[in-house]
Amino acid sequence: MPLDSFDRQELAISDLLDRALNKGVVIWGEATISLAGVDLIYVGVKVLVGSVDAVQRMRKTVQEPLSTGVEGPA
Repeated sequence: MPLDSFDRQELAISDLLDRALNKGVVIWGEATISLAGVDLIYVGVKVLVGSVDAVQRMRKTVQEPLSTGVEGPA
């Protein structure tokens, strides 16, 4: 492998990792193992990958509409 393409590949992976940490990535999946129509095992996975700053921004974005939208009883 030529040195040029190796350097570009490392740069691309580091850029991808940097972008994922800055923006945040959610990986969500589930699997069910069944036998004769009977669910035997269910596995659900939710993974959040991101920097602390990105997670705090996400949390703030989710909480703002809840706190400013509807007023409670007086």
